Amino acid sequence: MKLFYKPGACSMATHIILNELDIPFELEKTDTDAAVTVSGIDFRSISPNGYVPALQTNDGDIITENPAILQYLVDGATDSKLAPPNGTLERTRLHELLNFLSAELHKAYSPFFSKIELDASAKEAAQKTLSRRVGAMQDRLADGREFLLGDTFGVADAYAFVLLSWSPVIGFDLRPWPEVAAYVKRLRRRPAIIRALQAEGLLDERVAS
Repeated sequence: MKLFYKPGACSMATHIILNELDIPFELEKTDTDAAVTVSGIDFRSISPNGYVPALQTNDGDIITENPAILQYLVDGATDSKLAPPNGTLERTRLHELLNFLSAELHKAYSPFFSKIELDASAKEAAQKTLSRRVGAMQDRLADGREFLLGDTFGVADAYAFVLLSWSPVIGFDLRPWPEVAAYVKRLRRRPAIIRALQAEGLLDERVAS
């Protein structure tokens, strides 16, 4: 397999899960602005939307979008506990959570990485939206659970870690949501996450989009 990635971007979620599954894979660093990979491939020939992640399977197929890639990976590893079994309510809850992360939490960080300078009003509005989304994460973790779906680390936690780790980059303080702040700190000690941070050159740096 080959993962087309950008250091610190949401593609790190896939990178983390590949590490968790201990699947052999290659990394192909990608400049999404220039739409070219480190080996000179036109990235739009890989991913027409022009953003990471993109996963090339062992059969040569290309899969894009984090929720799809993450579930593809765990479905191919029958002994993995990184996602509930297909056909269960718990798996539906995972779909629900991945959709929230992709459509709501990820989207709430997007204005800060748009390369368009936000005026005071736009910044305040963006911060309010992000605060609501992080507040929803706080509510989910408030019952003392260690991970988003309970006591077991899963694909949603990999995705959530990357998104929430963008907070220091944009100057967004997570301390008002202590369960979320503790969750990020806890996950950052996970070996698969440390390996991904190290491979992407971010082990001693803040994660950035």
